[in-house]
Amino acid sequence: MEMTALVFGTLPFPNQSGDKIVSKAVSAAISALFKRTGKISATVRAEPVAKLLQGSVDGFDFIGNGMLMYNGLRIEDMELYVEAVSIDFGAIFKGQVQLRQPTQATMRVMLTEEDLTNSFNTPFVVEKLQKLEYEGQSLNFQNTKMKVNDDKSLGIQSQISLGNQSEIIEVDITAQLQVEERRKLQFIDVVYQGNEQAIALGKALIDHVNALLDLDKFALDGTQLRVDRIRIRNQQIIFYGMAKIDQFPQRK
Repeated sequence: MEMTALVFGTLPFPNQSGDKIVSKAVSAAISALFKRTGKISATVRAEPVAKLLQGSVDGFDFIGNGMLMYNGLRIEDMELYVEAVSIDFGAIFKGQVQLRQPTQATMRVMLTEEDLTNSFNTPFVVEKLQKLEYEGQSLNFQNTKMKVNDDKSLGIQSQISLGNQSEIIEVDITAQLQVEERRKLQFIDVVYQGNEQAIALGKALIDHVNALLDLDKFALDGTQLRVDRIRIRNQQIIFYGMAKIDQFPQRK
C-alpha cells in the first residue's frame, strides 16, 4: 500500500486513490460516447488496490441515466456490471481506456415510452425508414408515436404520405415485442387498423422495421450486445442481457 501511495502521489491527481482515479477516467470515457448525459458513475473494484499498478481490475460497475446518443437516440437508464478486466494503466492518464484483453458485462437498459417515440422521429431512424418504398414510391413519415400499453403490447401510429402526394395515410399498429437469437428485436402478433391501403402499408412497415432491429447494426465499435429477457411495464421497456467488449469504444 505504501508503494501504491508513493506511485499515485507522483501522478497529477493529488490526494486521490488509484481506484478513484480509474473510476473517474472510466466515467469520463463513457460520457464522451454520448452527446449529453444525466447522472453517471463508474466504480472500479480492485482488491488489493495495488493490483491497479499491473492494470488488473476485479471489474467495474457503471450506472447512468438520461443518456442522449449522438444519433439522437436516448436511454433513460443503463447499468453495466463489467467482469474482471486488464487495462493499460498508462492510457488512463491520457484520458483513454484501453483493454488488454476482451471482457464482458451484464447489462440492464431501460427505454421509456417517450424515448421510443422520440427515437422513431430522429433523422437517424427516419432516414432508415424512408429507404422503404411502397408501390414504387418513397415514404414520408411524420408524427410517429410509440405507446407502451397496459397489456404489455406496443402501439405504433404514424402519418405517412407517398412520394409527392399530399394525402396522409394513418397507420395504426399494435404488436408484441420479442427477441430472437438474442439479438433480433421483432414485432409479432401484429394487429393492423384502418382501410385496406393502411393495412398493406402497415404490413410493409413492420417487415421493414423487423429487418432493421438487429442489435449488431446498432452496437458501438468493439462491442457486441445480446438480450436475454425483455420486461415491459409502467410505459417502459427494460432489456436484460450481456455486452461483449473487445475494445473500449471510441466516438467517431
